[in-house]
Amino acid sequence: MKKQFLTVAVLSAVIAAAVVACTGSSGKDSKTNTAAAGGNTVDTSATARIARGEYLVNTIGCDDCHSPKRMGAHGPELIPELRFSGFRKDGKLPPADTKAVQNGWALFAPDLTAAVGPWGISYAANISSDSTGIGAWQEENFIRAMREGKFKGLEGGRQLLPPMPWPNFRKLTDEDLRSMFAYLKSTKPVHNVVPDPVAPANVK
Repeated sequence: MKKQFLTVAVLSAVIAAAVVACTGSSGKDSKTNTAAAGGNTVDTSATARIARGEYLVNTIGCDDCHSPKRMGAHGPELIPELRFSGFRKDGKLPPADTKAVQNGWALFAPDLTAAVGPWGISYAANISSDSTGIGAWQEENFIRAMREGKFKGLEGGRQLLPPMPWPNFRKLTDEDLRSMFAYLKSTKPVHNVVPDPVAPANVK
């Protein structure tokens, strides 16, 4: 009986030690994968999400409208320091051909950051991480903007104007949209207050 008791005690001790070891190892791995303030650890899931977002943003073509460009030898070229900042607040557009618009045409600015059509004049938004862009947005704002076409992702916001193709982007998965948002929030902030849209009656 005494021998059996000792055997049970030893086995219990071994099992308890194994549980503690597993728990400690799991906790250590969790810390390794999670960035701590001021630490050197990296959140690999966040890193992967940002990388996925960069891939999506680059392939979907967000730069086409949201990044100012200069004319180069082969046409419009991105201005790296202004990337994702939208139409410049001090930008100038040539006079709009209102007759062409009345005949059913839509017009684009030379760098594609503004468009003129039956809806008036719309300007590409600042989607950099600055406070004048999406710096103060929450993930839910971005998802609402992409899924419901709401300005600044606000529940009571106006509808986004053409040519923003949000009806296509609404088909992206939640994880894709979260990844795009994570990437855009990681980009260089560019301070730029984009002008308000112009109503059709005021287009000149």
